[in-house]
Amino acid sequence: MSEYLESKERNYPQITVTFLLVAGCVFVLLPFLPAILFAAAIAISSWPLYLRLLARMKGRRSMAALVMTLSLLLLVVAPIALIFYQLADDASRFYAQLRGALETGKIVPPAWLQQVPVVGEWLDNYVRGVFGDRERMIEMGKRMVEPARQTLMVGSVAVGTGLAQMSLAAFVSFFLFRDGVRILAALAVMMHRIIGESAAKVAEIVSHTVRGVMYGLLGTALAQAIVAAVGFTIAGVPAVPLLSVATFIGSLVPIGPPIIWGGAAVWLFTEGQTGWGIFMLVWGLVLISGVDNVVKPMLISQGSDLPFLLVLLGVLGGVLAFGFVGLFIGPVLLAVGYTLLRDWISTRSPPLIQLPGEPKA
Repeated sequence: MSEYLESKERNYPQITVTFLLVAGCVFVLLPFLPAILFAAAIAISSWPLYLRLLARMKGRRSMAALVMTLSLLLLVVAPIALIFYQLADDASRFYAQLRGALETGKIVPPAWLQQVPVVGEWLDNYVRGVFGDRERMIEMGKRMVEPARQTLMVGSVAVGTGLAQMSLAAFVSFFLFRDGVRILAALAVMMHRIIGESAAKVAEIVSHTVRGVMYGLLGTALAQAIVAAVGFTIAGVPAVPLLSVATFIGSLVPIGPPIIWGGAAVWLFTEGQTGWGIFMLVWGLVLISGVDNVVKPMLISQGSDLPFLLVLLGVLGGVLAFGFVGLFIGPVLLAVGYTLLRDWISTRSPPLIQLPGEPKA
């Protein structure tokens, strides 16, 4: 007994030092954790594709990892660059029209504004009063400069942060592809020492759940883009391919698609097509957004042995707790916890309780 206590006392410093070392590593990596976790999700979900590419390249891991990383980066950067190019072109045209209207002093509110129930006439008169008085319009423009500047700064910081995180995720994914076999072997040993015989099952659960989340994200994005394209075509909105690509990318972030189809609805209203504008709003609210609420949890649940309700709670709770990366963290944590709890219950099966109304066995 005394030897056991002495061995435990000798282990306390080792445990303390190990805990402090792990905490320090986590603290150092904390700013990069979203990018690292996203890179891990990319590597896990595309690992079968990487293995096929590695076989074609005759085992050259560095070259295969580089090709995978550049291909994935191109799939993300190319559509975003196309959208920004189109936005810059539209912004320059809008600025030219606005400048011409300011020089002539002829800024007329859209015809649909007067048709808005209850407040339409008041809004129309207010807009005409503001834009009909040059001095008043200049004064309002001055008041809007500071909020516009702050909004632009916040948006620029958000875009810059997103690009930096994306670049870091691509950089990390290269090493995860190249050294993935050694990393998996080390993780397998570590997990076996922590949780014993359940390590292999937990690793399989994590892999299937992460792939399910990634396939759910991409499948939902594709479904929303297709549904949005149909709605844009029916309503007669221009640049349907560009808006569909924007919807696909926007569905990967919260409230992305509503910005796209909401903007299309506003454009229809400004063109005097009130009926089609209302149609676009209803189509977006019911169908485009409905796809995200129904299809995503269904696709994710296909990739893991997890009830639909837990998948839904994992996705929503993960996003609320961890942001975008929570899409992966939430379902993975619930899947691992659910499986371990189920196995623990099955290994300690007590006599079954007879519920009221059930037939006797």
